[in-house]
Amino acid sequence: MTSSDLDLRAATWRKSSYSNTSGGDCLEVADGLPGVVPVRDSKRPEGPALVITASAWTPFVEAVKAD
Repeated sequence: MTSSDLDLRAATWRKSSYSNTSGGDCLEVADGLPGVVPVRDSKRPEGPALVITASAWTPFVEAVKAD
């Protein structure tokens, strides 16, 4: 599935807690979409979103937290 398969215009995006306040390295995710987690660069909100399955997102987040 790609971001073009989903209508993300009404998505509620939240910035990663790992993003800094000066605007660098900002990642946003959209919550509330069953089975998928869209991810985008907050510096380019009009750009594409990477759509990841929820089953792949959970181990990714756990690995990032463990590092």
